[in-house]
Formats: sequence, C-alpha cells, structure tokens
Amino acid sequence: MKQPADTVVALTQNAITVLEKRYLRRDDSGKVLEGPAEMFRRVADTIAGADRLFDPQADSTGLADRFYAMMTGLEFLPNSPTLMNAGRELGQLSACFVLPVGDSMEEIFDAVKFTALIHKSGGGTGFSFSRLRPAKDVVQSTSGVSSGPISFMRVFDIATETIKQGGTRRGANMGILRVDHPDIMDFIMCKADQKLFNNFNISVGITEEFMQAVDKDTDYNLFNPRSKATCGTLNARKVFSRIVKQAWENGEPGIIFLDRLNKDNPTPLVGEIESTNPCGEQPLLPYESCNLGSINLGKMVLDGDLDWPKLKETVRLAVRFLDNVIEVNKYPLEQIDTMTRSNRKIGLGVMGWADLLILLGIPYNSAAAIRLGEKVMKFINDEGHAASRDLAAERGLFPNFTGSIFDAPGRGPMRNATVTTIAPTGTISILANASSGVEPLFAVSYVRQVMDKNILVEVNPIFERIAKERGFYSAELMQRIAEHGTVQDIKEIPSDVRAVFVTAHDITPEDHIKMQAAFQKHTDNAVSKTVNFPHSATMEEVEKVYRLAYQMNCKGVTIYRDGSRDEQVLSTGKKEEKPAEKEQSIPHGDDKKSSKRERPKALTGWTYQMQTGCGPLYVTINQDKAGLFELFTTMGKAGGCASSQSEAIGRMVSLAWRSGVQARQVVKQLLGISCHCPSGFGDNKVTSCADAVAKAIQSHMASCGLDLDVALKVAERGACPECGGIVEHEGGCAVCRVCGYSECA
Repeated sequence: MKQPADTVVALTQNAITVLEKRYLRRDDSGKVLEGPAEMFRRVADTIAGADRLFDPQADSTGLADRFYAMMTGLEFLPNSPTLMNAGRELGQLSACFVLPVGDSMEEIFDAVKFTALIHKSGGGTGFSFSRLRPAKDVVQSTSGVSSGPISFMRVFDIATETIKQGGTRRGANMGILRVDHPDIMDFIMCKADQKLFNNFNISVGITEEFMQAVDKDTDYNLFNPRSKATCGTLNARKVFSRIVKQAWENGEPGIIFLDRLNKDNPTPLVGEIESTNPCGEQPLLPYESCNLGSINLGKMVLDGDLDWPKLKETVRLAVRFLDNVIEVNKYPLEQIDTMTRSNRKIGLGVMGWADLLILLGIPYNSAAAIRLGEKVMKFINDEGHAASRDLAAERGLFPNFTGSIFDAPGRGPMRNATVTTIAPTGTISILANASSGVEPLFAVSYVRQVMDKNILVEVNPIFERIAKERGFYSAELMQRIAEHGTVQDIKEIPSDVRAVFVTAHDITPEDHIKMQAAFQKHTDNAVSKTVNFPHSATMEEVEKVYRLAYQMNCKGVTIYRDGSRDEQVLSTGKKEEKPAEKEQSIPHGDDKKSSKRERPKALTGWTYQMQTGCGPLYVTINQDKAGLFELFTTMGKAGGCASSQSEAIGRMVSLAWRSGVQARQVVKQLLGISCHCPSGFGDNKVTSCADAVAKAIQSHMASCGLDLDVALKVAERGACPECGGIVEHEGGCAVCRVCGYSECA
C-alpha cells in the first residue's frame, strides 16, 4: 500500500481486455474515456468521499489514496457494479438483491417491474416463490384456479431476457421454492428442459424437518401457503432422490438449507430470510441488497508465510470501504434504500485461496489446507467484526440493532448486521490475476482459440515461474498439460510441484465440501462453492455430497457434473468417452468424443425438405444415444453436379459428427455459402445446397430442443461464446477467465 498515488501495478492482457470491454467509462459512441488507473481513482475518490458525510473535516483525500493503493495493488477489489458505476451517473454499486413475491397479481407484477429496474441498474435478483398458492388452487376473486409459481417464474424469465443490464451486465435470477410447497416436484423438474428458465439458477429450500424425514425414509407434510393448512404428504427420500437425479443430469437444482440461514439471521425481528442472491452465498431479507468485496490472499504472503499484519490492515480498510459504499450508493428502489441502510449488511470475502496454498506449498486437498482455511477465515471474520465495532463507535449502530443477535450480553455494538461472505469472484479475480474465491485451480494450463484461427496456450503464472526457476519449463510441456488437463501423471514435473498444483477435477467431491465447510464455520453469510464431478460420476456420489454438506453445516451446495448440460462451455484436456446412459438426455451433437463412433444397426432419423435453386433437397439426419451421427442428402432432380456435391457434403458431415465435431461448427462452416442459383427470399432464402444442409441442421436442432440462436451463439465445448477463452463453473454460474463473459451477470 506504499505505491505512488496514481500508479497501477502491471495488469495482465486478460485483465485489460475485461476492463476495456466491461468496466471503463465510455462516451455515447462507445469510445473508452478512461484507463485502468483513472477507473481505480474514480472509485477510490467516490467511496472515500462518504467519510465527509460523517465528518466534513475528514481527510477523504488521504483515505482515497489508501483505497486506491489497495485496489491497484490488487489486494482487494469490490464487486463489479462498484468498479463500473462509482462516480458515474448511474451510481448503482450493489451486486445482489432479494425481492418479495407476494400471492396476488399486483404483488407479482410489482416484483416483475422492480426486477426490471434492478437488472437495468446492473444487479442480480433472488426470489422465493414459496408464498404463491399452488397450481389449480382456488382464486376467490375470479372463481378460477391458480396457475401456480412455475408459470409466474416464466414471466420473470422472459422479462429478464428482454432487458440488457445497464449495457454491461446480463440479468441473473435465483428462484427458490420451499421443499414443503405443494408444487415442489414440478419445480425440481422445471429446468429438465434446458430451453426453459435460462435466466434462473434454481434451488430447493430445504428444512431440518425434511432432512430428518429423508434420514428416516418417512413422509413429510406439504403446506398450502394461502391457507397455511396441511394439504398432503410426500415421501422425503423420493423427493430427495429426484433433486439428486436432476442435479446429476444438469447441475440444478441446488439446495439451500433455509432453517440454517434463519438460525444465523442477524435481525429475526425484521423478517425471515427466504431467498439468496443468484449465486447462493448471500441470504437477504426482502428488499435488501448487499455490497461485496474480496481480499486477494495471494498478495498476503511474506517470506514464505502468511503476512498476518498486512491481512489485518487490509481487512479493516476493506470493511470501511464497504460501509462507505452503502452511503454513496444510488439504490434502484426506495424500499431497497431503506432496508439496506437499516441493516447495513456487507460481505467481505476472499479470492486467491488456491494461489496462497500453492505459494505456501500446501496441497488444496490436505488436512493442513483445511486447518489453514479455518484459521484464515476466523482471522478475517474476527478482524472484520472488530472493524465494524469501531465504525459503530464512530458512526453509530445499524438502525435495526435492537432485537438483533448482537443486542445481547457480551456481543457488543456493530455497524453492520453481517460482515463476511464468500462470493464467486468471477471477473474481479481475472482483474487480480488470482484464483477464484475459495475454489481450487480450474486448470494449470489451457488452450484457447482466438478469432477461430490462432491457438494460444495460457499458463498459470505461479506454475510458469516455478517451472522456469526449477528448469523443467518448455513450451511443449505447457502444451501437453493443456491437452492433458492435469499435471498429476506427468512424470517430468517434480512430485512436490504436482502435489500443490491440483485442479478442481484432481480432488474428490468430498474435498470440495470439506473446504466449503471450513470457510463456512467463520463466515456470517454463506460460502459460494461448486463441487465438481467428472462425467462418469454416479447419482449415488452426488447424493453422498449433498448429505455431507448437510452433515458438515454448510448452508447450501451447488454441484456440476462435467458435460452434463447441452450447452457445455468449459473444460480442459481430452474428454473421456461418454457412455450411453439411461438417464441422459440427447445432447444434440454438442458433445465431443475421443474417437470415431461405430454405427449401430438401427438409428432414429428425421428428413427435412429444403427448396434450393437446383430443386428440392431432402436432408435426412440420424442420431444415436450420444447425439447427431450421420446426414444423407437426396436431390429431387437425380444426378448432376449438385447431387454429387450434396452427397459429398453429407459424407463429410457424417464423418465430422462421428469424430466429435459439434453440430454448431458444421452449421458455421456451411451457412451462407452462395452459388449462382439461390432460392427464396428473406428468412426463407437458401443460397446454395450447402446452405440448405446448414439450415436443415438448424431446424433439427430447434425441434430437438436446442434453439436456433443458441445453436449459432454457443462456442465450441471448452470455449467462451464471446472470445474462445476458458470458462469455469462457480456458484451455479459460468465465467470466462479471458474476457469476463458470465452466464449470470
């Protein structure tokens, strides 16, 4: 924190790319008007200015310099909206909000309107739909029947799809339904069709009563939220098994332990916690927002040990920063302004945890790492609470302090109802060139494609430095690691190096949960953590992790089985052979194979008639259990060059699919090829026989559940749809490590 006032430490090219694309101020024509140093200065000056609201004589300039040094030193960064909007006209600095959804048409559509305003300002929203009466329940005002919470979720989903968030961030939602709601089974299945609710993460709100019934294999009661009356029972173990099955198939729903959230609710007299932000780590009351920020633990190392004095100084300064954010924030709704200022929740977390372990020579999947995780988070939580108490003495208690959990003997005053949260750090970890949150490394080295032609190898900077210092670095080795996906069985890498450079897929799912639980033990809110499974994982293994998360006092859990979604957008290394599974939906050709598939005796197929300038072209598309398999063409006019060329296209497409090439890539190559004799006009125009084949594949993909826009926009498996960079799953979301693209804001 001693650097000159307007000097920025060296940023990586990826960080600069993300800043220029998503953070820096622009004029109306899109021209960038500031550099990274000016952005950090804008944020530091704006946030430090809040001190003058409490003391007009305060040295906000000196504080701004400290904030600036902390951010430009990449020791702490606030959540993205603060970096984007502080000191600008929009001025909305919070990342996450929760809105109530009441059981009336007026309340529901008020929530839709408020959602639009929040998304426009750059925030994400969480909802509980548990107050809505179930489908087919009575509606007395119209003598009709209710359509239920799932149908109203579609309204929120469509509204989100329509809104472009502040020009910089996409809308993101969390939808939660209590496990004792009568429509719970429909909710669990609502994302089985992956065309639906693409703007939602969903989680089941789990109760202690339900988990006890799961253990005993007994029924539990369902309650009508309108009448509060018992309206049926379900077998708990069957419901739990359905949750597990759906999570195994596509990663959702997650689970949130609602009773645990409310056990730690700091202001129970104000209201009950019923939902979280989109990634699940921030429980909030209706109309609350939270301001998040993360300390880069990789910057807290001195002489091979953790620099505790520096960490203490950073924690205390970061708490002041986040409390100031509450003062200067321009909230999108008056109700949010009031509730946020009344509870003053902040969420200080960490990133660079995997980097810290590597620098200290501690394997992520070791008992020593678990012990250090508990120790580090206890230190941060204790120092954060001490800083909040100091601010309370200086500025006053949070207004809802009376009746809070702190309003008890021995607890003491607090400025903030919560202080700590472990969030997925997404794009800010890219800016800091740090590992994300408390996740392990996603990859040591990976390949990314730029502009569809150039292939670049990205290497973890700590690994690259160690490899060069110890003499085993080579470009060929980095390429091998990128293709292999792990360093664990590459013998020329020393064993002690392999031990600390473990990745998300090198460790067991149980190791993921143990680390989550270690940090949860000393975190006010919750811990965002994705438990990664290989594609070969069984449903029994997923269930084991869900139960372990419950037993180890986690507040929720999100899992992701590699390759389990149609629109898979991550991965490093060569893909394992994907077996035919009874529970697996057809992936529509968007799954790579490691070798050419053999043709079975029987295949399912569809034939599409396409009108070309050479006459009608009949395109037959066959698929097996693993996806698209082969394509045949027949010209209405037999013989001729067009017929032979179409047959050649069919043979090449078939070979490509059987060798693992995506349908989307085939469409991309053929679409729009022109010949001397096009056919049709407008949307129905076919420019050549090759173009007709591409359009037939698009039609087939749409009819099988992968819509046209997705087919064209989703990048190849393993790549970001915007830049071709690596994409990681974290906290129920997917974030590109190169350009900052995010599935959920």
